[in-house]
Amino acid sequence: MESVQSIKQRFELIGNDVKLNRAIEKAIQVAPTDISVLVTGESGVGKEAIPKIIHSLSHRKHAKYIAVNCGAIPEGTIDSELFGHEKGAFTGATQTRSGYFEVADGGTIFLDEVGELPLTTQVRLLRVLENGEFLKVGSSQVQKTDVRIVAATNINMFEAIEKEKFREDLYYRLSTVEIHLPPLRDRREDIHLLFRKFASDFGQKYKMPTIRLEDDAVQLLLKYRWPGNIRQLRNIAEQISVLEENRNISAATLQSYLPESQGSNLPAVVGQTKKEGDFSNEREILYKVLFDMKGDLNDLKKLTLELLKHNDSSKVQKENENLIRKIYGNGQDEEEIDLEEDATTEVLHLPEPVMEAPVQAPAPISQEDRYHFAEEIEEEETLSLQEKEIELIKKSLERNNGKRKAAAAELGISERTLYRKIKQYDL
Repeated sequence: MESVQSIKQRFELIGNDVKLNRAIEKAIQVAPTDISVLVTGESGVGKEAIPKIIHSLSHRKHAKYIAVNCGAIPEGTIDSELFGHEKGAFTGATQTRSGYFEVADGGTIFLDEVGELPLTTQVRLLRVLENGEFLKVGSSQVQKTDVRIVAATNINMFEAIEKEKFREDLYYRLSTVEIHLPPLRDRREDIHLLFRKFASDFGQKYKMPTIRLEDDAVQLLLKYRWPGNIRQLRNIAEQISVLEENRNISAATLQSYLPESQGSNLPAVVGQTKKEGDFSNEREILYKVLFDMKGDLNDLKKLTLELLKHNDSSKVQKENENLIRKIYGNGQDEEEIDLEEDATTEVLHLPEPVMEAPVQAPAPISQEDRYHFAEEIEEEETLSLQEKEIELIKKSLERNNGKRKAAAAELGISERTLYRKIKQYDL
Protein backbone atom coordinates (compact mmCIF):
# COMPACT_ATOMS: atom_id res chain seq x y z
CA MET A 1 0.00 0.00 0.00
CA GLU A 2 1.37 3.38 -1.02
CA SER A 3 1.97 6.08 1.57
CA VAL A 4 0.11 9.37 1.77
CA GLN A 5 3.26 11.32 0.91
CA SER A 6 3.94 9.31 -2.24
CA ILE A 7 0.32 9.79 -3.38
CA LYS A 8 0.67 13.56 -2.84
CA GLN A 9 3.79 13.66 -4.99
CA ARG A 10 2.24 11.48 -7.68
CA PHE A 11 -0.94 13.55 -8.00
CA GLU A 12 0.69 16.92 -7.12
CA LEU A 13 -1.36 17.47 -3.98
CA ILE A 14 -0.03 20.29 -1.80
CA GLY A 15 -0.63 20.55 1.93
CA ASN A 16 -0.05 18.98 5.32
CA ASP A 17 -3.50 19.47 6.83
CA VAL A 18 -4.65 16.58 9.05
CA LYS A 19 -8.12 16.42 7.43
CA LEU A 20 -6.60 16.35 3.95
CA ASN A 21 -4.24 13.54 4.95
CA ARG A 22 -7.15 11.58 6.43
CA ALA A 23 -9.14 11.93 3.20
CA ILE A 24 -6.19 10.60 1.18
CA GLU A 25 -5.75 7.71 3.64
CA LYS A 26 -9.40 6.69 3.23
CA ALA A 27 -9.04 6.82 -0.57
CA ILE A 28 -5.99 4.52 -0.38
CA GLN A 29 -7.82 2.09 1.91
CA VAL A 30 -11.00 1.74 -0.20
CA ALA A 31 -9.22 1.67 -3.58
CA PRO A 32 -8.63 -2.15 -3.74
CA THR A 33 -12.35 -2.80 -3.12
CA ASP A 34 -15.42 -2.18 -5.30
CA ILE A 35 -17.19 -0.10 -2.64
CA SER A 36 -19.09 2.96 -3.88
CA VAL A 37 -17.58 6.22 -2.62
CA LEU A 38 -19.16 9.66 -2.16
CA VAL A 39 -16.76 12.62 -2.07
CA THR A 40 -18.19 15.71 -0.37
CA GLY A 41 -16.88 19.24 0.06
CA GLU A 42 -17.38 22.80 -1.13
CA SER A 43 -16.92 23.83 -4.73
CA GLY A 44 -13.27 24.25 -5.66
CA VAL A 45 -11.66 22.06 -2.97
CA GLY A 46 -10.29 19.52 -5.47
CA LYS A 47 -12.80 16.66 -5.19
CA GLU A 48 -11.82 15.34 -8.64
CA ALA A 49 -8.43 14.16 -7.29
CA ILE A 50 -9.97 11.49 -5.00
CA PRO A 51 -11.61 9.31 -7.74
CA LYS A 52 -8.35 9.44 -9.74
CA ILE A 53 -6.44 8.14 -6.70
CA ILE A 54 -9.04 5.40 -6.13
CA HIS A 55 -9.00 4.29 -9.78
CA SER A 56 -5.19 4.28 -10.08
CA LEU A 57 -4.78 2.10 -6.96
CA SER A 58 -7.58 -0.36 -7.83
CA HIS A 59 -7.54 -3.56 -9.89
CA ARG A 60 -9.46 -1.58 -12.54
CA LYS A 61 -6.57 0.79 -13.24
CA HIS A 62 -5.97 -0.66 -16.74
CA ALA A 63 -9.65 -0.23 -17.70
CA LYS A 64 -11.36 3.02 -18.62
CA TYR A 65 -11.86 5.93 -16.25
CA ILE A 66 -14.70 8.29 -17.29
CA ALA A 67 -15.55 11.54 -15.49
CA VAL A 68 -19.08 12.84 -16.05
CA ASN A 69 -20.31 16.29 -14.92
CA CYS A 70 -23.97 15.56 -14.19
CA GLY A 71 -24.81 19.25 -13.85
CA ALA A 72 -23.54 20.09 -17.35
CA ILE A 73 -25.74 17.58 -19.25
CA PRO A 74 -29.29 18.68 -20.15
CA GLU A 75 -32.05 16.75 -18.39
CA GLY A 76 -33.52 15.52 -21.67
CA THR A 77 -30.33 13.82 -22.84
CA ILE A 78 -28.64 12.64 -19.64
CA ASP A 79 -30.24 9.16 -19.74
CA SER A 80 -28.94 8.72 -23.28
CA GLU A 81 -25.47 9.92 -22.26
CA LEU A 82 -25.21 7.57 -19.30
CA PHE A 83 -27.00 4.47 -20.56
CA GLY A 84 -27.06 4.88 -24.37
CA HIS A 85 -30.01 4.70 -26.77
CA GLU A 86 -31.38 2.64 -29.64
CA LYS A 87 -31.81 3.91 -33.17
CA GLY A 88 -35.11 5.79 -33.49
CA ALA A 89 -35.62 6.04 -29.72
CA PHE A 90 -36.25 9.79 -30.08
CA THR A 91 -35.99 12.53 -32.68
CA GLY A 92 -32.41 12.75 -33.90
CA ALA A 93 -31.42 9.23 -32.79
CA THR A 94 -30.21 8.18 -36.22
CA GLN A 95 -28.10 5.30 -34.92
CA THR A 96 -27.58 3.14 -31.84
CA ARG A 97 -25.26 4.71 -29.26
CA SER A 98 -23.43 3.20 -26.31
CA GLY A 99 -23.62 5.09 -22.99
CA TYR A 100 -20.89 5.71 -20.44
CA PHE A 101 -21.86 2.70 -18.32
CA GLU A 102 -21.49 0.40 -21.32
CA VAL A 103 -18.21 1.93 -22.49
CA ALA A 104 -16.66 1.93 -19.00
CA ASP A 105 -17.49 -1.75 -18.32
CA GLY A 106 -14.77 -3.07 -16.03
CA GLY A 107 -13.55 0.43 -15.17
CA THR A 108 -14.54 3.43 -13.04
CA ILE A 109 -17.11 6.19 -13.56
CA PHE A 110 -16.81 9.46 -11.66
CA LEU A 111 -20.18 11.21 -11.35
CA ASP A 112 -19.38 14.81 -10.47
CA GLU A 113 -22.23 16.97 -9.09
CA VAL A 114 -24.36 13.85 -8.62
CA GLY A 115 -26.88 15.91 -6.63
CA GLU A 116 -27.97 17.55 -9.92
CA LEU A 117 -29.28 14.27 -11.40
CA PRO A 118 -33.01 14.24 -12.31
CA LEU A 119 -35.16 11.90 -10.21
CA THR A 120 -35.90 9.61 -13.18
CA THR A 121 -32.17 9.17 -13.81
CA GLN A 122 -31.62 8.50 -10.10
CA VAL A 123 -33.97 5.50 -10.35
CA ARG A 124 -31.92 4.08 -13.25
CA LEU A 125 -28.66 4.68 -11.37
CA LEU A 126 -30.02 2.93 -8.28
CA ARG A 127 -30.67 -0.19 -10.36
CA VAL A 128 -27.10 -0.16 -11.67
CA LEU A 129 -25.76 0.08 -8.12
CA GLU A 130 -27.99 -2.75 -6.88
CA ASN A 131 -27.40 -5.40 -9.55
CA GLY A 132 -25.37 -3.83 -12.39
CA GLU A 133 -28.34 -3.83 -14.80
CA PHE A 134 -29.52 -1.01 -17.04
CA LEU A 135 -31.72 -0.37 -20.07
CA LYS A 136 -30.83 1.72 -23.07
CA VAL A 137 -33.30 4.47 -23.94
CA GLY A 138 -35.85 2.94 -26.33
CA SER A 139 -34.80 -0.65 -25.58
CA SER A 140 -36.44 -3.45 -23.60
CA GLN A 141 -33.32 -5.62 -23.40
CA VAL A 142 -31.59 -5.62 -20.03
CA GLN A 143 -27.82 -5.19 -20.17
CA LYS A 144 -25.19 -5.87 -17.53
CA THR A 145 -22.19 -3.75 -16.60
CA ASP A 146 -19.39 -4.04 -14.05
CA VAL A 147 -18.55 -0.45 -13.12
CA ARG A 148 -17.07 1.11 -10.00
CA ILE A 149 -18.96 4.33 -9.17
CA VAL A 150 -17.36 7.27 -7.37
CA ALA A 151 -19.65 10.27 -6.93
CA ALA A 152 -19.05 13.82 -5.71
CA THR A 153 -21.26 16.69 -4.62
CA ASN A 154 -20.98 20.12 -3.02
CA ILE A 155 -24.60 20.32 -1.83
CA ASN A 156 -26.04 19.24 1.52
CA MET A 157 -27.50 15.84 0.65
CA PHE A 158 -29.77 15.67 3.69
CA GLU A 159 -31.40 18.97 2.74
CA ALA A 160 -31.84 17.70 -0.83
CA ILE A 161 -33.47 14.52 0.52
CA GLU A 162 -35.84 16.57 2.72
CA LYS A 163 -36.82 18.69 -0.29
CA GLU A 164 -37.37 15.48 -2.29
CA LYS A 165 -34.73 16.43 -4.85
CA PHE A 166 -32.61 13.36 -4.14
CA ARG A 167 -33.59 9.79 -3.33
CA GLU A 168 -32.66 8.67 0.16
CA ASP A 169 -32.04 5.04 -0.89
CA LEU A 170 -29.67 6.20 -3.64
CA TYR A 171 -27.76 8.38 -1.16
CA TYR A 172 -27.08 5.42 1.13
CA ARG A 173 -26.02 3.30 -1.85
CA LEU A 174 -23.55 5.95 -3.05
CA SER A 175 -22.17 6.85 0.38
CA THR A 176 -21.02 3.39 1.49
CA VAL A 177 -17.80 5.26 2.22
CA GLU A 178 -17.90 9.05 2.44
CA ILE A 179 -14.74 11.10 2.02
CA HIS A 180 -14.92 14.77 3.01
CA LEU A 181 -12.42 17.35 1.78
CA PRO A 182 -12.01 20.42 4.04
CA PRO A 183 -12.44 23.97 2.69
CA LEU A 184 -9.32 26.05 2.14
CA ARG A 185 -10.13 28.41 5.05
CA ASP A 186 -9.70 25.42 7.40
CA ARG A 187 -6.23 24.71 5.97
CA ARG A 188 -4.46 27.94 6.97
CA GLU A 189 -0.96 26.48 6.88
CA ASP A 190 -1.47 25.20 3.33
CA ILE A 191 -2.65 28.47 1.73
CA HIS A 192 0.79 30.04 1.23
CA LEU A 193 2.26 26.71 0.06
CA LEU A 194 -0.41 26.39 -2.59
CA PHE A 195 0.02 30.01 -3.71
CA ARG A 196 3.80 29.54 -4.12
CA LYS A 197 3.20 26.36 -6.14
CA PHE A 198 0.72 28.10 -8.45
CA ALA A 199 3.00 31.16 -8.80
CA SER A 200 5.93 28.91 -9.79
CA ASP A 201 3.80 26.98 -12.32
CA PHE A 202 2.49 30.13 -13.99
CA GLY A 203 5.94 31.70 -14.03
CA GLN A 204 7.18 28.74 -16.07
CA LYS A 205 4.06 28.61 -18.23
CA TYR A 206 4.21 32.28 -19.25
CA LYS A 207 8.04 32.45 -19.16
CA MET A 208 8.06 35.23 -16.58
CA PRO A 209 9.82 35.66 -13.19
CA THR A 210 7.88 34.05 -10.33
CA ILE A 211 5.88 36.49 -8.23
CA ARG A 212 6.65 36.72 -4.51
CA LEU A 213 4.48 37.96 -1.68
CA GLU A 214 5.72 40.45 0.89
CA ASP A 215 5.08 39.73 4.57
CA ASP A 216 1.99 41.92 4.81
CA ALA A 217 0.58 40.26 1.67
CA VAL A 218 1.12 36.82 3.20
CA GLN A 219 -0.88 37.86 6.28
CA LEU A 220 -3.67 39.15 4.05
CA LEU A 221 -3.61 35.89 2.11
CA LEU A 222 -4.10 33.88 5.32
CA LYS A 223 -6.90 36.08 6.68
CA TYR A 224 -9.08 35.92 3.57
CA ARG A 225 -11.87 33.31 3.70
CA TRP A 226 -11.45 32.02 0.11
CA PRO A 227 -15.10 31.16 -0.66
CA GLY A 228 -13.96 29.74 -4.03
CA ASN A 229 -11.32 27.59 -2.26
CA ILE A 230 -8.31 26.25 -4.22
CA ARG A 231 -9.82 27.15 -7.59
CA GLN A 232 -10.14 30.80 -6.55
CA LEU A 233 -6.60 30.86 -5.13
CA ARG A 234 -5.25 29.44 -8.38
CA ASN A 235 -7.10 32.04 -10.46
CA ILE A 236 -5.81 34.89 -8.27
CA ALA A 237 -2.23 33.62 -8.62
CA GLU A 238 -2.62 33.43 -12.41
CA GLN A 239 -4.08 36.95 -12.68
CA ILE A 240 -1.28 38.49 -10.64
CA SER A 241 1.39 36.53 -12.55
CA VAL A 242 0.12 37.85 -15.88
CA LEU A 243 -0.88 41.42 -15.02
CA GLU A 244 1.69 42.71 -12.49
CA GLU A 245 4.99 44.08 -13.74
CA ASN A 246 6.46 44.32 -10.24
CA ARG A 247 7.09 40.73 -9.14
CA ASN A 248 7.12 41.62 -5.41
CA ILE A 249 3.47 41.78 -4.42
CA SER A 250 2.40 44.00 -1.52
CA ALA A 251 -0.78 43.68 0.55
CA ALA A 252 -2.34 46.65 -1.28
CA THR A 253 -1.73 45.01 -4.64
CA LEU A 254 -3.11 41.67 -3.48
CA GLN A 255 -6.17 43.38 -1.98
CA SER A 256 -7.09 44.80 -5.39
CA TYR A 257 -7.49 41.24 -6.71
CA LEU A 258 -9.67 39.98 -3.86
CA PRO A 259 -13.42 40.41 -4.45
CA GLU A 260 -14.83 42.71 -1.78
CA SER A 261 -18.30 41.16 -1.94
CA GLN A 262 -17.07 37.74 -0.87
CA GLY A 263 -16.73 36.55 2.72
CA SER A 264 -13.60 37.64 4.54
CA ASN A 265 -12.09 37.58 7.99
CA LEU A 266 -10.60 41.00 7.31
CA PRO A 267 -11.71 43.98 9.42
CA ALA A 268 -14.30 46.05 7.58
CA VAL A 269 -15.74 49.52 8.04
CA VAL A 270 -19.48 49.28 8.59
CA GLY A 271 -21.60 52.21 7.45
CA GLN A 272 -23.11 54.12 10.34
CA THR A 273 -26.11 55.52 8.47
CA LYS A 274 -29.15 53.28 8.62
CA LYS A 275 -32.67 53.79 7.47
CA GLU A 276 -35.28 54.19 10.15
CA GLY A 277 -36.77 50.80 10.99
CA ASP A 278 -33.89 48.91 9.33
CA PHE A 279 -34.13 45.53 11.05
CA SER A 280 -32.45 42.24 10.21
CA ASN A 281 -35.59 40.18 9.87
CA GLU A 282 -39.37 40.35 9.66
CA ARG A 283 -39.85 39.18 13.24
CA GLU A 284 -38.15 42.30 14.63
CA ILE A 285 -40.36 44.48 12.42
CA LEU A 286 -43.44 42.74 13.82
CA TYR A 287 -42.21 43.27 17.38
CA LYS A 288 -41.63 46.96 16.65
CA VAL A 289 -45.20 47.36 15.35
CA LEU A 290 -46.58 45.63 18.43
CA PHE A 291 -44.56 47.84 20.78
CA ASP A 292 -45.69 50.99 18.97
CA MET A 293 -49.32 49.90 19.25
CA LYS A 294 -48.89 49.02 22.92
CA GLY A 295 -47.33 52.43 23.63
CA ASP A 296 -50.15 54.28 21.87
CA LEU A 297 -52.73 52.23 23.75
CA ASN A 298 -51.12 52.98 27.12
CA ASP A 299 -51.02 56.72 26.30
CA LEU A 300 -54.72 56.69 25.36
CA LYS A 301 -55.60 54.82 28.55
CA LYS A 302 -53.73 57.40 30.62
CA LEU A 303 -55.49 60.29 28.86
CA THR A 304 -58.89 58.61 29.29
CA LEU A 305 -58.23 58.08 32.98
CA GLU A 306 -57.38 61.76 33.43
CA LEU A 307 -60.62 62.80 31.71
CA LEU A 308 -62.64 60.49 33.98
CA LYS A 309 -60.97 61.86 37.10
CA HIS A 310 -61.35 65.58 36.43
CA ASN A 311 -64.35 65.93 34.05
CA ASP A 312 -62.60 69.08 32.81
CA SER A 313 -61.26 68.77 29.27
CA SER A 314 -59.43 72.14 29.22
CA LYS A 315 -57.59 71.34 32.46
CA VAL A 316 -56.65 67.89 31.20
CA GLN A 317 -55.37 69.40 27.94
CA LYS A 318 -53.11 71.81 29.78
CA GLU A 319 -51.75 69.23 32.23
CA ASN A 320 -51.23 66.57 29.56
CA GLU A 321 -50.06 68.81 26.76
CA ASN A 322 -47.04 66.65 25.85
CA LEU A 323 -49.07 63.44 25.93
CA ILE A 324 -51.71 64.85 23.58
CA ARG A 325 -48.99 66.20 21.29
CA LYS A 326 -47.38 62.74 21.18
CA ILE A 327 -50.64 60.97 20.33
CA TYR A 328 -52.02 63.40 17.74
CA GLY A 329 -48.80 65.04 16.56
CA ASN A 330 -48.03 68.70 15.90
CA GLY A 331 -45.60 68.57 13.00
CA GLN A 332 -42.55 68.81 15.28
CA ASP A 333 -39.89 66.11 15.30
CA GLU A 334 -39.93 64.24 18.60
CA GLU A 335 -36.13 64.17 18.67
CA GLU A 336 -36.06 67.95 19.13
CA ILE A 337 -37.70 67.64 22.58
CA ASP A 338 -35.14 68.18 25.31
CA LEU A 339 -34.77 65.37 27.88
CA GLU A 340 -34.49 67.67 30.88
CA GLU A 341 -37.02 70.36 30.04
CA ASP A 342 -40.28 70.12 28.07
CA ALA A 343 -40.58 72.37 25.03
CA THR A 344 -43.49 74.81 25.25
CA THR A 345 -45.96 74.34 22.47
CA GLU A 346 -49.39 75.57 21.65
CA VAL A 347 -52.24 73.81 23.44
CA LEU A 348 -54.04 71.36 21.19
CA HIS A 349 -57.82 71.98 21.42
CA LEU A 350 -59.89 68.89 20.90
CA PRO A 351 -63.02 69.57 18.79
CA GLU A 352 -66.23 69.84 20.79
CA PRO A 353 -68.93 67.37 19.70
CA VAL A 354 -71.86 68.95 17.80
CA MET A 355 -75.24 68.09 19.38
CA GLU A 356 -78.12 68.12 16.92
CA ALA A 357 -80.72 67.26 19.59
CA PRO A 358 -80.92 67.43 23.37
CA VAL A 359 -79.52 64.37 24.99
CA GLN A 360 -80.65 63.09 28.34
CA ALA A 361 -77.96 63.49 31.02
CA PRO A 362 -76.38 60.22 32.10
CA ALA A 363 -77.18 58.81 35.51
CA PRO A 364 -74.80 59.92 38.26
CA ILE A 365 -71.81 57.67 38.67
CA SER A 366 -70.99 56.66 42.21
CA GLN A 367 -67.48 57.28 43.54
CA GLU A 368 -66.98 53.52 43.82
CA ASP A 369 -67.82 52.86 40.15
CA ARG A 370 -66.23 56.03 38.75
CA TYR A 371 -63.02 54.31 37.72
CA HIS A 372 -64.48 50.90 36.90
CA PHE A 373 -63.83 51.39 33.16
CA ALA A 374 -60.22 52.38 33.75
CA GLU A 375 -59.66 49.24 35.80
CA GLU A 376 -61.05 47.06 33.02
CA ILE A 377 -58.76 48.41 30.32
CA GLU A 378 -55.63 48.07 32.42
CA GLU A 379 -53.55 45.29 30.97
CA GLU A 380 -50.77 43.28 32.51
CA GLU A 381 -47.74 43.24 30.29
CA THR A 382 -46.86 39.68 29.32
CA LEU A 383 -43.38 38.47 30.23
CA SER A 384 -42.57 37.25 26.74
CA LEU A 385 -43.43 40.59 25.14
CA GLN A 386 -41.34 42.44 27.73
CA GLU A 387 -38.38 40.16 27.06
CA LYS A 388 -38.68 40.80 23.32
CA GLU A 389 -38.82 44.56 23.94
CA ILE A 390 -35.63 44.37 26.02
CA GLU A 391 -33.96 42.27 23.32
CA LEU A 392 -35.03 44.73 20.61
CA ILE A 393 -33.68 47.72 22.57
CA LYS A 394 -30.37 45.95 23.23
CA LYS A 395 -29.92 45.06 19.54
CA SER A 396 -30.71 48.61 18.46
CA LEU A 397 -28.21 50.07 20.96
CA GLU A 398 -25.54 47.62 19.77
CA ARG A 399 -26.14 48.48 16.12
CA ASN A 400 -25.81 52.18 16.92
CA ASN A 401 -22.79 51.86 19.25
CA GLY A 402 -24.80 52.88 22.32
CA LYS A 403 -26.05 56.17 20.81
CA ARG A 404 -29.53 56.65 22.24
CA LYS A 405 -30.67 59.23 19.71
CA ALA A 406 -29.90 56.99 16.72
CA ALA A 407 -31.36 53.93 18.49
CA ALA A 408 -34.56 55.81 19.29
CA ALA A 409 -34.92 56.89 15.67
CA GLU A 410 -34.45 53.31 14.53
CA LEU A 411 -37.07 52.03 17.00
CA GLY A 412 -39.50 54.79 16.03
CA ILE A 413 -39.81 56.21 19.55
CA SER A 414 -38.66 59.42 21.22
CA GLU A 415 -35.29 59.65 22.91
CA ARG A 416 -37.14 60.42 26.18
CA THR A 417 -39.14 57.16 25.91
CA LEU A 418 -36.01 55.16 25.15
CA TYR A 419 -34.22 56.73 28.14
CA ARG A 420 -37.14 55.81 30.39
CA LYS A 421 -37.15 52.21 29.15
CA ILE A 422 -33.39 51.89 29.67
CA LYS A 423 -33.84 53.01 33.28
CA GLN A 424 -36.89 50.76 33.68
CA TYR A 425 -35.12 47.63 32.46
CA ASP A 426 -31.74 48.57 33.98
CA LEU A 427 -29.95 48.25 30.63
